[in-house]
Amino acid sequence: MHHLLQRGLAPYFLLLLLLAPTLAEAQGLVTLRGRVLTTEGQAIPYAGLQLVGSRRGAVADSLGGYQLQLPEGRYRLRVSALGYQSQQRELVLTTRTPELQLDFRLVASSRQLEGVEIVARGIGRLQRSPYNAVTLESRAYRSSTKSLSEVLAAAPGVKVRQTGGVGSDTNVSLDGFSGKHVKVFIDGIPQEGLGRSFGLNNIPISYAERIEVYRGVVPVDFATDAIGGVINIVTSQRTRPWYVDASYAAGSFATHRSTLSVGGRLGQAGFFGVEAFQNYSRNNYWVDTPVQDFASGTIDLDRVEHVQRFHDTYHNEAVVAKLGLQRQPWADRLQLSLRYAQYYKEIQTGVRQSIVFGERHRRGYSWSPTLEYVRRQLLDGRLDLTLMTSYTQARGTLVDTTAYKYNWRGERELGLGLGEQGYTHNRDDERTWTASLSSLLRLRSGATLKLSHQFSHFTRETSSLLARQVVGTDIPDRTAKAVTGLSLQLRPQGWLGTTLFAKHYLQRVSGAIATTGLQGQFVRHSYATSTFGYGLASSAELGRGWQLKASYERAYRLPSITELFGDNDLDQGKLGLRPEYSHNLNLNASWSHRLGELHQLLLEGGLIWRDTRDYIQRTVQNNGGGHWGASYINYGRVHTRGLNLGLHYDYSDWLSLGGNYTLMDVRDALATDPTSGLPNVGYKHRMPNLPYSFGGLELSLRRKGILGEGSLLSLGYDNQYTRAFTFYSERLGVNARDFLVPDQLAHNLTMTLSLARERYALSLECRNLTDAALYDNYSLQKAGRALYAKLRVHLGH
Repeated sequence: MHHLLQRGLAPYFLLLLLLAPTLAEAQGLVTLRGRVLTTEGQAIPYAGLQLVGSRRGAVADSLGGYQLQLPEGRYRLRVSALGYQSQQRELVLTTRTPELQLDFRLVASSRQLEGVEIVARGIGRLQRSPYNAVTLESRAYRSSTKSLSEVLAAAPGVKVRQTGGVGSDTNVSLDGFSGKHVKVFIDGIPQEGLGRSFGLNNIPISYAERIEVYRGVVPVDFATDAIGGVINIVTSQRTRPWYVDASYAAGSFATHRSTLSVGGRLGQAGFFGVEAFQNYSRNNYWVDTPVQDFASGTIDLDRVEHVQRFHDTYHNEAVVAKLGLQRQPWADRLQLSLRYAQYYKEIQTGVRQSIVFGERHRRGYSWSPTLEYVRRQLLDGRLDLTLMTSYTQARGTLVDTTAYKYNWRGERELGLGLGEQGYTHNRDDERTWTASLSSLLRLRSGATLKLSHQFSHFTRETSSLLARQVVGTDIPDRTAKAVTGLSLQLRPQGWLGTTLFAKHYLQRVSGAIATTGLQGQFVRHSYATSTFGYGLASSAELGRGWQLKASYERAYRLPSITELFGDNDLDQGKLGLRPEYSHNLNLNASWSHRLGELHQLLLEGGLIWRDTRDYIQRTVQNNGGGHWGASYINYGRVHTRGLNLGLHYDYSDWLSLGGNYTLMDVRDALATDPTSGLPNVGYKHRMPNLPYSFGGLELSLRRKGILGEGSLLSLGYDNQYTRAFTFYSERLGVNARDFLVPDQLAHNLTMTLSLARERYALSLECRNLTDAALYDNYSLQKAGRALYAKLRVHLGH
């Protein structure tokens, strides 16, 4: 194997491994296959099937399908899944019927199920999946004012970082990787292709049924180039006779949020649904910052003033409509969706808080149709197919034409030129087309073969609106990306499972590069990248609640659109960036225990190791004239070593307690500077602007029947702790205030009263109770203490 690695033949060797073991059919066995469904016919992914009194069993795939081979005899088979009542059936198998089709339909339940997943504070663990994954159920948060990003922050190993308040830029840090290293999907569609209006910070939690977080190795289902993990936002696929769900929330900083969801069935097979939401906030919270004095023209960095943000209003509106058919002879599901969204954002600061703007703003819109086709149980029940295609057209406009400059007191004076960052009135027209195929084949040997492919094509054309006539670009930005994944899932024993996989990555890039030092002339530059990745993931259930998981992947991440082309604002792209690649190793152990019907406990811990080459790093740079921006470089080598710890406890149905802690040591592993050949002064130092020690606690108390039957009072407390970290290299001086994001601890309180079995709910929340100074990126300060109230009404089924 070592020689294969040296010669670059390991991907082909692994492909042979994927296919070879499954060609021979078992003799003298009965093949039991089918699907695990809800009572409404929807798939239940990763349900567990186990023979009572034996360690033998199977795990359903992501579409609810399973296959199990057994000698003839009498058995009792138990099926269980998160949120559903378990079910048992007596089976008598004989070789006179070598194949038997058996589907299970499970009834929904709010109880947690032993052996499949432990749930605490809305977090479920996919214990029988070989991947290190958790699921956040949205139901526990739907009456709160939290956004998707705030709920996501409760997951172990996850750090959600924002540049400000409502509508600010958000990126996710997952096991030491952040930003573009972590891919976000919405119903299988890459979020980066849906435009700025569909971001984690402006989507309400009611839009999602659950959030899946895959840390470390990424399943081939997503056919993506994530190197740090995947976050998949899954909207509801259930069909109900009819329903209406509406909410309105208001709070500090002139914040208003509202949602509306309606839908139902059309005849026996049709269904429809409409989701609409809006967010508005002035974001006029107070910050502590040095202020430029126009009289002297200087900034005293040692004098900090308490000032109010005055140019940070944000609002967005979105509507998603879907129409479809299900349970047809030619399709299990056919759905057409249409998204439309628009936004307006005032830009208060640049990449540093010392930079302040008073008139810069951005606005835009996007619309996106999506078609999804699902057909299961083809080829005598062995093959499942899912096809999806989506097209997004987005337009964004950046306006920076004022002749004034501003300071943090809101004062202004005439500048030396036009524009606060640079004289700009640009319009970006972006078009993204995505198509994906996912197929699952159940082999007679009991193994499962899965093939996934995703293709995306992106085009951006930039036009200047400064002149009377629109001036367009002659050389548009273009990328085409295709990722193909093939996996083989083996489960030789019910307690042991292994998945082998290989991935192929292809990217074609075309854009403009300057031919002169002053960038007055440009020519088209095109190139292509093609490479392989591979890995495996295994899980073992050792009895008495113990489980071990291990995975390895040689992972690749292709440069993103922003890294290649910039954002025509503060970020400057760089054509020619090389893909990142990394050797990723993950180990995880968990212990779950149930004591009677009242107590449930889950303890888990994980270790990660990463050796990343050609690491793509975002660096902040001084562009001169008081203007700052960001650029991207391939940084030679980075080592990551990390630890995750988690504890979750439930007592009956009235108390939940959970906590998690993450330690991620991400260090510069490049001994020699590649440009100068001299020793690298940052060698073995931590990489800048990355939180490395953080955690949180969450406590929830519930009391039923406090105002009669069907009422529920919930009290919640949570906190988030982040240890101080530097936003420039540590070698520049960790004691300098300008380079340090301080220790921070935020406390949040929530009270929710629901009536008539959650048909009506009122929620009150206080965030950042102690009014602590909170930061995520560089010196950009987040909001202080804030109060919110939300009213929610749910009617129908």
